[in-house]
Amino acid sequence: MFVKQISVFLENSKGSLSRMTRMISEAGLDLIALSIADTEHYGILRCIVTDTEKGYQTLKDAGYTARLTDVLAVYVPDHPGGLADVLDVLRDESISVEYLYSFVRSSGSHALIIFHLDELERGAEVLTRKGIRLLDQEQIRSL
Repeated sequence: MFVKQISVFLENSKGSLSRMTRMISEAGLDLIALSIADTEHYGILRCIVTDTEKGYQTLKDAGYTARLTDVLAVYVPDHPGGLADVLDVLRDESISVEYLYSFVRSSGSHALIIFHLDELERGAEVLTRKGIRLLDQEQIRSL
C-alpha cells in the first residue's frame, strides 16, 4: 500500500543535481518519480527509484543526508477535476496533504500522483474505501 521515497538534502549549487543523479545512474538505478523544492542554500530532492534500498545506501555511502519516507502512489483520473475530486475526499476526512508531485511514467487514462499526508494510514484507508486505486512498490517498478 505504501511506496518508499528517498529524500535527499542537496546543496543549492551548480552541478549538485547532476552529480547526484549521475550517481544514481551509475548504480544502475532508474529515477521513476522526482520532485525538488529549494531555498537559497539547499534543496530537498524527493525521488522514487527502481531499488529503494540500493539507492538510499548509495547516497548515504557518498555522504549525502538522506532518509526514507512512506508515501502513497495514487491513480488519479486524468480529466478536468480528477485531482480536485481526490483532494475533496481527503478534505472531507480532515486529512491534510503535506506535499504531492506527479509521477513520471505514463498510465493511460489516469495520472499518477505521489502524496505525503499528515495521516498516511488513514488516508490510504479512506482513498481505498472511496474506490481510489493505490499502487504498491512492485506495481511502481513494473510501470
